[in-house]
Amino acid sequence: MKKLQVLLIVVLVAAVTSSFAQVQVALGLKGGPNFNKLDVNSDVAANYSSRTGFHGGAFAMVKLTKFAIQPEVLFSRQGSKFTFNSQSLESNFDYINVPVILKLYTVAGLNLQIGPQFGFLSKAGGDAISNISTVVPAVKSLYKKSDLSLAVGLGWDLPFGLMVEARYNLGLQAIQNNPLLDATKNQVIQVSLGYKLIKLGN
Repeated sequence: MKKLQVLLIVVLVAAVTSSFAQVQVALGLKGGPNFNKLDVNSDVAANYSSRTGFHGGAFAMVKLTKFAIQPEVLFSRQGSKFTFNSQSLESNFDYINVPVILKLYTVAGLNLQIGPQFGFLSKAGGDAISNISTVVPAVKSLYKKSDLSLAVGLGWDLPFGLMVEARYNLGLQAIQNNPLLDATKNQVIQVSLGYKLIKLGN
């Protein structure tokens, strides 16, 4: 009986050790450009065009064989260009975004990505916003404090801890507080370069 118990313990320890040997835990930094455009559901949508911003922050990753989960905390400069009375204006929206990404690995480090992104508005500004500010000083109060997006994308884990990712963040809710206004949602394409500062496991 004792030999059987010892054998079961050895098998259990071996199984647990083998499982942990296949787990990779990593912490790192990432950043890159944003290509933003506000999705405006109205007749003036044609007046809106894309503008370039940036994002940067930290990520953690837990990978088990072909699947991984990657939560992140990112600062993201978003917004859009807008033409009004032949003038070209810009709007800036600064968010602290928290995407929680599920990654499916295929071959050679290539992976598919999908997950929710939770955004928290930290600042509203820019030319277009400044014009409103002359009438409404607390312009930030015109916009919701939080945002929800669906992130989908592709990634490639390179040697030496490098990562290249491209995502499309589709806004799922209107960003302004006034329900009488036409729904305006965030649309952001992100291209990121990341580096795993700490990596444990295979």
